[in-house]
Amino acid sequence: DKISSFLMTFGKVAFHISRPVRWDSDHVIRQNDDLRACAQEIVKMGPENFIVALDYFDASINRVAAWVLGMRNMQKELLKAMLVPWKDLTKLQDTGALTAQLVLQEEYKNYPVDEVWAEFCKRNGVVADESWFKAVEKYEKDVLLKR
Repeated sequence: DKISSFLMTFGKVAFHISRPVRWDSDHVIRQNDDLRACAQEIVKMGPENFIVALDYFDASINRVAAWVLGMRNMQKELLKAMLVPWKDLTKLQDTGALTAQLVLQEEYKNYPVDEVWAEFCKRNGVVADESWFKAVEKYEKDVLLKR
């Protein structure tokens, strides 16, 4: 509700997406309910209405891995949000079909996001699974540790 009100007043929303600091300096973006909610708002309200900045810092792990992991997690949550049938959910809500809306809300949680993610990665020439981390480890060994 706050985001839609803000958009009506200011036209754009700037999101600084980070993971809250816990006992250490952990800022790596993780897939969780908060990130999912941000991604859903961005998709529902229109990505053109948002300026998104991501925070990747973590002093205890490889920073390149933190950056790649955070970016991929944000992309995955945006992709999941794009798969949600927003128009159908809105129509069901507007017509008072709340049980049908609830059924659809629960069912879309199991839509085949993994297959769509794999195709997205294929089209962009990157791996879809965790094997990207091998390249980060090699870079750390060959470049970062020699600095």
